[in-house]
Order: sequence, then C-alpha cells, then structure tokens
Amino acid sequence: MLQFLHQNQIINEARLPADLTVLDYLRESQSLCGTKEGCASGDCGACTVVIGELVQDAEGNETIRYRSANSCITFVGALHGKQLITVDELTQKTNPPSDTVTGLHPSQRVIVEHHASQCGFCTPGFVMSLFAAMKTAKDVPVSREYINEQLGGNLCRCTGYRPIIDAAEKLLNCGDIVDQFDHNAGDTIQALRGIADNSVETGSGFFRPVSLDQLYLLKQQHPDAAVLGGGTDLALRVTQQLDSLESVIMLDGVAALSFVTQTSDEIRIGAGTSLTGFRDALVHYCPELDPLLARFAGTQVRNQATVGGNFANASPVGDLPPVFIALNASLVLASARGERTVKVHEFFVSYKETLLQPDEIIREFMIPLAAFDVSLLPSGDNGIRIVNRFYKVSKRIDDDISAVCAAFHLQLSGNTVVAASTGFGGMAAIPKRAQALEATLAGRVLDEQCLLDAVVALTRDFQPIDDVRATAEYRSKVSANLLHRLAAEIYTPDVATTVESHGH
Repeated sequence: MLQFLHQNQIINEARLPADLTVLDYLRESQSLCGTKEGCASGDCGACTVVIGELVQDAEGNETIRYRSANSCITFVGALHGKQLITVDELTQKTNPPSDTVTGLHPSQRVIVEHHASQCGFCTPGFVMSLFAAMKTAKDVPVSREYINEQLGGNLCRCTGYRPIIDAAEKLLNCGDIVDQFDHNAGDTIQALRGIADNSVETGSGFFRPVSLDQLYLLKQQHPDAAVLGGGTDLALRVTQQLDSLESVIMLDGVAALSFVTQTSDEIRIGAGTSLTGFRDALVHYCPELDPLLARFAGTQVRNQATVGGNFANASPVGDLPPVFIALNASLVLASARGERTVKVHEFFVSYKETLLQPDEIIREFMIPLAAFDVSLLPSGDNGIRIVNRFYKVSKRIDDDISAVCAAFHLQLSGNTVVAASTGFGGMAAIPKRAQALEATLAGRVLDEQCLLDAVVALTRDFQPIDDVRATAEYRSKVSANLLHRLAAEIYTPDVATTVESHGH
C-alpha cells in the first residue's frame, strides 16, 4: 500500500500503475489542475511541486525538509512516506489556523506585487520553486546566485526574468516567514511518523524494498523490472517515448544506498545519494567541483536524481562519469551472488552498455582522498600540488545537457605535470579517459609546444560525432580550447577565464 500525506490527509493507494507520474495523478485522478503540464521531461519547471520529508536536524530533532521536484518525471511511488505540496493548497489561513481564507501565500503574493506573470502558464511552477527556496533560505545566505540557482529549472517565455527575480529577492529577504505549513509542522511530523517505513508491494508491479537483501531478491525475481533511483532519466521512457513500465523497483527506501562517509583513505558515496546531497558533501573536499554540479540540470532534477542513476543510464554525456574517471574512482556492483569492485573508467563498455549484470545494482562509489589531499599520495607531500578542474560546455548555462564535459586531475611539481588523469563526456560513445593525452602531459610543462602536442593526442583519443547538441568539429575545437584554459588557470590565475554576471 502506497501512503503519503497530501492536503493534510493520509492518501492510501493500492492499485496505481507502477509508472504513473505525479503530474498525471494530480491532473487526471484528482482533478487538481493548478500544476501545469509542459515539457514532460523535467526541463521547463511548469509542473513543479514540493515534497516534504522527515529528516533529523543538527541537534538530532525531527524536522521536515522541503525540496522542489518535477512532477512530470516523478512517479507516484516516490511519494511513499512523504508529504506532497502543490500550488492548489498554498492559500493562507488565519493565524492561528482556521477556516477563514485571508489571501495569497507570500510566494504567490510577491509574484502579483512585482507584475511577474503574464500568460501565467509557468507561474505555478515558479511559485512552488519560490516556496521551496523560502523554506531552505532559512539555512543559507540569500544571494542573487542562490536565487538564480533555485529558479534555474523554471522557464518563462513571456514575462521576462527581471520581475520574477525581483519577486524572489523581496520574498527571500523578508526574514523568516511563518506560514500554515510551519503552524502545522507538528501535526505533519506526527502524520508522517504514522506511515510505516516498510517494504511496499502493490498489485500493479510497484516494489519498494527497505533493505539490500530485499532488493537483491527482487532483482532475482524480476530481472526485467526497471530500477528507479530518482527517475529523472528513466521516466523519460514513459513521458517521451511513450513506453509502459510493467514493473518498477524503487530504491529510495533502502537507507543503505544513501550516504556519504569518509574513511582513512577514501570518500564513500551510496549510489542512492541525491545529486543535491552529493554536492553538499563533496564541496567540502573539492570546491572546484561545485560550479559543475550547480549546472547539473535544474534544482528540481538535482533534488531527485541519484549518483548511481547517472552511471546506470550509461549516457555518453552524463556529467558525473568524467569527474569520477579523472579522480580514479571505483564502484561496487552487488547482488545476491556477492559483490565486485571495478574502476569507473572500466565500467562503460560501449554505447548504453556497462558491466552491470541483470541481477546487479550499483551499491556505492569510492573516491580516493588522495585526489584532494597531497599528504595521502604514495610519495607524501614532497612539494606536489594537486589541481582539479571540471568544465562543462553546453548551449545554455543552466539546465542543459553537455556538448562536452572535461575533467582534469593533475599532480604538479613546480610548473611540471608529474601525473595526469582525465575524463571526457560527449567525445565518444561512452565517457572515457584520454590516455594519449595523459601520456603527453606527464613530465612536461604546459607550454605552447606541449599544448600543441596535447591537441594532437586528443585526436588519437577521440573521434567525436555530429549530433543535435554539437558537431564533431565543434567538440574537437572546444576540447582543445579547454586545454588552453586549463594551462591559463594553472599558470596565470589572475587572467579571467569565465564571464561573470553582475546584477540585472
């Protein structure tokens, strides 16, 4: 039985199709049409809803974490044990709550006051992203960059973004705003506690295990079942290709798949960790990675998508595989038969094919701490410095797929490259290392001749293709230019290599 909280009521659903999206559930089953249907791919944000989940704060107290999500690519099964909030229920009540309607929610009111809506189709999605931003802004500094990031997954084609951003700045700089969800937090926590965090199996092909053993057994019994992490890629089979998923195994109930921990020599990341959670944890070790992760789709997608899913879908343009390849990461493949550890650069076999067997899941990843800490290198510190750089080139800055993604991990002694490790996406049928490039860079200074040789080496490593995102010629030129950018950032860090946005 699926159970979740919506409009202050526990919803029980036993026979919903395994691949039913939250958007279709709201509009077609519940006649709640405030949530709009747009791109059906998680790109436009018109369908944004907010999902509340019980978590523990720094003091160990239970609280509700609110995160935005694209309802068009979120299956209803992902709501089990959580609270679903839609634009239809934002109307403010009196304080203390009563049945008397007093007006718009603050996230709606600022849109009206700043004339931030014209046709209004995208407005519910913006309102819900503002609502989520308002809830998380209590814990982070509010800046223009924060606002841009929170709204990066929402598109507007007629109003223009200036009044929308003005509305966001007004809302998020008003200090703590107490709304009906804050007043009802105690009841909400109590209701969510009442939903048992146990395994779920419906009669319509949906399975939600809560342990690795249950998951392994289900994989044996249903080898053809779709394995669902965040669903931000898998759901496109339903919404874009119009496939039907007869059975789905949802991973979000398996706590053993969602973690980021540090041992004496590595960082371990559970495959079920969301990209938001991964980013929050990794920025401590590698701040250079943050700009790339900030451009990974929109906030709604990062909140749902998982680290493991970005590898399991085997996309040649996934943004995480080049990073993990360059950092010499490994992953664990596990099943009821046992487990095996492989290097990430060996995991991808050919286009959309990996080493993953039908009964296996990706359990976790390991990144050596030596990728960030020179004292952990076999040679010790010894005057070595580490340079990590991650570059994404796409048509749009925000919420877009890479044409080229390049990751560089260098060990330098003075100006000389002692060792180089690289990872590229968009340059081949799989994410892969540039081994000829690595050999060319090792033992050399990145001077003009070295860069010329490095560009030639890239042509031996890759023969890119033309597709809808970029031509082969463009990819070749961009990857060569990224080598020059890398050298500039190492040797002349005072020279600007990015264009920064300031103000409106």
